[in-house]
Amino acid sequence: MSRVVIVGGGLAGIAAAMRLARNGLKPILIESRKKLGGRATSFIDPRTNEVLDNCQHVVMGCCTNLLALYSELGVLDRIQWHGATYWANPPHAHDRLQAGWFPAPTHFTESFLKLRMLSVGDKVSIARAMWRLIRMGRAGRLAWRGRTFLEFLIETRQTQRACELFWEPIVVSSCNLPCSRVDAPCAMQVMQEGFLSHRFASAMGLSTVPLLSLYDAAQSKIEAAGGSVRLGVSAQSLAFDGRRVTGVVTDEGLVEGASFVIAVPCDRLDRLCSESMKKADRRLQHLAEIRHSPILGVHLVYASPVLNTPHLVLPGRPTQWLFNKGTDSNGRQMIHAVISAADDWMEFSESEIARRVHEDVQWACPKAVGLPPHSVRSVKERRATFAAIPGCHDLRPSARADALGGIDNLVLAGDWCDTGWPATMEGAVRSGFTAAAVCIGHGGQEPDLPIAPLARWMGLR
Repeated sequence: MSRVVIVGGGLAGIAAAMRLARNGLKPILIESRKKLGGRATSFIDPRTNEVLDNCQHVVMGCCTNLLALYSELGVLDRIQWHGATYWANPPHAHDRLQAGWFPAPTHFTESFLKLRMLSVGDKVSIARAMWRLIRMGRAGRLAWRGRTFLEFLIETRQTQRACELFWEPIVVSSCNLPCSRVDAPCAMQVMQEGFLSHRFASAMGLSTVPLLSLYDAAQSKIEAAGGSVRLGVSAQSLAFDGRRVTGVVTDEGLVEGASFVIAVPCDRLDRLCSESMKKADRRLQHLAEIRHSPILGVHLVYASPVLNTPHLVLPGRPTQWLFNKGTDSNGRQMIHAVISAADDWMEFSESEIARRVHEDVQWACPKAVGLPPHSVRSVKERRATFAAIPGCHDLRPSARADALGGIDNLVLAGDWCDTGWPATMEGAVRSGFTAAAVCIGHGGQEPDLPIAPLARWMGLR
């Protein structure tokens, strides 16, 4: 069998290695860190010695490839599913958006009509946009490439409150960009496939264990198949003979192979490639032009419980989400706050971050008023995802070299590649499965959830 070397132990690299191992190949997975998972992993906080996730990551029912990977890893039982999302609406009780008995795409009708944070006019405008998204179908969203989602909201006459309290929290959390910056098809895809196509698509799954624990089985499964996982090994460059990649130059020497799956961030790949490689493969020529968008995760500990729901959306606030991480033996509650598209937060000190996030927690949770957090730990991911701005699709490369030439044994993977998805864990896994299929010669991504009959009849296809 051909020897496949994978550089990068994030979700894309893990997915590729698992699929290769399952098909009889013996992949060599190289990862510079001492753990797998990339950006979707955990770390030990040196201040408290506790295991903390880099940021809260969510799986949705529509993430069929990520769920397939979790199944192969044997960790589906560590995912807790939530059918409802809770939305803060002070001074009233939290609103709840939950699928009812109606078939998709009408399954949210009952709970949507009960949302108190939105007026009748807001709801009418949202329904008008949803109808437009259904009628245009998947093909229709491609006509919006190069335009922002805000332009779509303006064209469908959305109210200011609908934009601020409904569209913005959903889009910024899923695409890591505000409506005013994100490429319209990316946001449209989130709505069509995550909320309109299937009843289970919008279900939200949260890991009940630190993210790192989800990948524990990967190394043993890869090695059981005859492959290897080399942690703490840093790739320095790719050896190129003018036609093919011949090896990966690492800080421990040259790792040779027949095929190479490079599953690292685009800026890292740009540094691994020589100028001769970039001239030989047009997929490598625009890597430096891909922009990034940051995410800020903030771990807060309160002396007593302040959040009584599993999670909470904070519409109209700088902090978009709160996640309830439970209470410890002393009754202290741990909350994970998430700020996506966090450009304005990157230069703040941790004390300033704590002050601002606590303000938002107090706004959403009355029990937090007058109760400052016992401790705060902020985690800045400056290059968390690629920025899905208009024009980004022209920069996202395919996994394999195309008919116009390229390096045929160089396979690319990562959520920034042309996966057909925004920058998500699902997109990363899809790229890994695609990369493995290129090396094997068959297979590929898992099928999407089937579109509900009513949704298909209405035009969503």
